[in-house]
Amino acid sequence: MDDWNKRTKLVHGGVRRSQYGEVSEAIYLTQGFVYDTAEQAQQRFEQAGEDEFIYARYGNPTVRMFEERVAQVEGAEDGFATASGMAAVNGALMSMLRAGDHVVSSRALFGSCLYILEEVLTRYGVEVTFVDGTDLGAWRAAVRPETRAVFLESVSNPTLEVIDITEVARIGHSVGATVIVDNVFATPIFSRALEQGADVVVYSATKHIDGQGRCLGGVILGTQEFIRKTVEPYLKHTGGAMSPFNAWVLLKGMETLDLRVRAQSDAALTIAQALQDDDRLSRVIFPHLPDHAQHAVATRQMEKGGTVLSFELKGGQEAAFRFLNALEIVVISNNLGDAKSIVTHPATTTHSRLSDAQKDALGIAPGLVRLSVGLEAVDDLIADLRGALDAV
Repeated sequence: MDDWNKRTKLVHGGVRRSQYGEVSEAIYLTQGFVYDTAEQAQQRFEQAGEDEFIYARYGNPTVRMFEERVAQVEGAEDGFATASGMAAVNGALMSMLRAGDHVVSSRALFGSCLYILEEVLTRYGVEVTFVDGTDLGAWRAAVRPETRAVFLESVSNPTLEVIDITEVARIGHSVGATVIVDNVFATPIFSRALEQGADVVVYSATKHIDGQGRCLGGVILGTQEFIRKTVEPYLKHTGGAMSPFNAWVLLKGMETLDLRVRAQSDAALTIAQALQDDDRLSRVIFPHLPDHAQHAVATRQMEKGGTVLSFELKGGQEAAFRFLNALEIVVISNNLGDAKSIVTHPATTTHSRLSDAQKDALGIAPGLVRLSVGLEAVDDLIADLRGALDAV
């Protein structure tokens, strides 16, 4: 199994068949499990075996299939599935930190990630230092002996800064810190974060893994010791477990993940190239465009540039809103990685809680638009985008 291609692992990884020999993975919709004897119940609570379960909050056969499949694809020893991507971010950080610890994080983050780092961790006595994630000197200056964790988005939301995982991991490890990477934009297909030095990888499975707008989910990936001795005790007692039904939906999504993400990434590059010289835009941001500020890192770190691009309309928020309202195929929503192309205005939605100064520092301008490219015909998408620009 270890020598299988990633696409094969996406279809067959982690499968557990019942006595009925079903082809499609079974959904075990149960809260609890029956024990043959009181002695068996005692034994299971003392130490559950690899294929033994206690309660759905602790684990479930369908959820375990999902955890094992994602771990195999990512090259991780183990994984723990969560109710959402933010439950995964929160679980990875909160399970390992305590008062007096120090975290260094890139400043360019999704709004909810910023909330956990700025508001939640600091409330419990954890000190957090934010740095420009693309400035390796800033990382070196920020870490110190009490730094327990380094946190970053490998590709930032929504301005698509690309952080050098290998170098940041080296800096974090120099003080014994655990390096945690939110790898959503890189996707499990183009990701090699663990190979590049990360200790822990988190995903919002809501995004590309589902990829069809159906359910929430998240996953934390790392060593078996970290997952089972640090993450699992925290999450099983605080209740952030994934639903078995959602795990089944995500298993089905994984079967086509490689095919979908490659098609979407190719289309995203084509669209970025088509818009690059449009004089109604002040900039087009896509990691694999040659003019991207971290182009060399992006091409070294990711096989393809991902499924998301951002661009800034010259007319600010008014122009951005006119553009969004004129689209006919692309829908307005705040998700990404979906089969449907989705457009978002970050300044007034996903990052609206940030101050104007924070938005300016992160490059989230009033005219900035984030586009998650779906599976529609790329020519139709380009025509829709240009038609909406004409309407502005």
